[in-house]
Amino acid sequence: MPITVKLDDLLHARRMTLTELAERVDITLANLSILKTGKAKAMRFSTLEAICEVLECQPGDLLAYQAD
Repeated sequence: MPITVKLDDLLHARRMTLTELAERVDITLANLSILKTGKAKAMRFSTLEAICEVLECQPGDLLAYQAD
């Protein structure tokens, strides 16, 4: 898939665990894990907004496009 999620890098840079992010964003750990591993097929803008707010980042910091 040409869209990659750089959640691992952002979490590492902010010294935050996936569990902590899940609690702060109010999303299940399972759904956040699906997103982190790149298995998600879609993401709500409200979820993207909440993640960006907690991680203090822009959507472009979280998502990247890589042509096949």
